[in-house]
Amino acid sequence: MSVQIHPVPGLPEIAPGDDLASMIIDAARAAGTPIIDDDIVVVTSKIVSKAEGRTVELDDITPGAFAREWSQRWEKDPRVVEVVLAESARVVRQLGPVLITETHHGFICANSGVDQSSSGAHGRLVLLPVDPDASARTIRAGFAAAGVSAAVIISDTFGRPWREGQTDIAIGVAGMAPMRS
Repeated sequence: MSVQIHPVPGLPEIAPGDDLASMIIDAARAAGTPIIDDDIVVVTSKIVSKAEGRTVELDDITPGAFAREWSQRWEKDPRVVEVVLAESARVVRQLGPVLITETHHGFICANSGVDQSSSGAHGRLVLLPVDPDASARTIRAGFAAAGVSAAVIISDTFGRPWREGQTDIAIGVAGMAPMRS
């Protein structure tokens, strides 16, 4: 048994409604590393969210009082703060300009996993998938429809509250038993 890690280059900008399974299969095949049975395919949550339409236009957001007050203190866009709050079950801690939150999924992370850097457009935020396990099952079903039995992990980069550095974690899994650490 061996472990090999292959990137999947050549994926275009993802849009709502895109069939990620087909796109990943085609891009992997074009790169010379086709998806085969028993592979484990790790998919970043950002492209899953984009395909599922989990993006928000900042121009559509009206910030509340807390978001306006907090953002003024830390020179943040109050609309971004409002989205972070909407995506959180609770604020765990305010750490300088960062809100450490618990998401509706139960993840403890900075800013509810809301991402401004991977949106593909200025003024757009990318949110975490609503149900990352269901997202993984959908991609896995797409692989199965193409005749491939592969496990799927949906990953996201999280800071580690009260620690230095970033790490990728599995936020959704299908086709294999996840480990909890």
